[in-house]
Amino acid sequence: MESTSSFGSFSFYEYASPSKVVLWLASIFSGIILCVIAYTSTAILSSLLFKGYGKLSSAEKIEWNNRGFSTFHALFVSSASFYLVILSDVFIAKSHDDIVINKSSRLSDTVLGISIGYFLTDLAMVLWNFPALGGLEYVLHHGLSIGSITLSLISGQVHIYILMVLFSESTTPFVNLRWYLDIAGLKSSKLYIWNGIALFFGWLVARIFLFMFLFYHIWTRLAEVKEVFLFGFYTLIMVPSVLAVLNIFWFWKIAKGMVKTLTKAKHKGA
Repeated sequence: MESTSSFGSFSFYEYASPSKVVLWLASIFSGIILCVIAYTSTAILSSLLFKGYGKLSSAEKIEWNNRGFSTFHALFVSSASFYLVILSDVFIAKSHDDIVINKSSRLSDTVLGISIGYFLTDLAMVLWNFPALGGLEYVLHHGLSIGSITLSLISGQVHIYILMVLFSESTTPFVNLRWYLDIAGLKSSKLYIWNGIALFFGWLVARIFLFMFLFYHIWTRLAEVKEVFLFGFYTLIMVPSVLAVLNIFWFWKIAKGMVKTLTKAKHKGA
């Protein structure tokens, strides 16, 4: 499988050594297994620590446990992305001719593989329980994520941009905590209010400002980005654009929810 164009070229058979393929498959499988473990652990711990868990309906328990492994993935992938992009030297250009978009490492391969495993597992649950765990926008989000991460993994290109996008998963724990507090009957608690405020600003930074920076980074390095093979180049432009629109749509809903919650709290305090 080879892709060539005036932008750049890529041959899967030349890049994908047997050791790389084993690492990719092992990482994806590990991501799936970790999701199963986190799902089961959430169910066990919740039944022991939260009295109200046993009173939840079957559908609510499925979503409760599902949000458990989505929180685990979000904490893992956002931490790993921050380390790889900011703290490590993986994406530091060591010379003028060094092309950052072609840089990767075994750790970045592993992180991308685990994320593919997560998105595959979560997408399977979303489709199996459709639309209880999410509507078509979640199917679109997960489908685009799986496709773009896989393309980056098997080509060894644009890992830095995929990791930037994956860092936006850092907002997921706040989304899940809001749902947990709501289902536990704590929607009027101070924790719910402060979590909503944290979600608003976290989303603004990680899913609005970060995407603006990502597009700026691509634009200022367009000549370098064009070294990506043609389909990969257009995927790099299209997928973050669609995700950015989804993020703005969800941000609007978050902002409305926060204003509504703060208004209720103000009237209650008065």
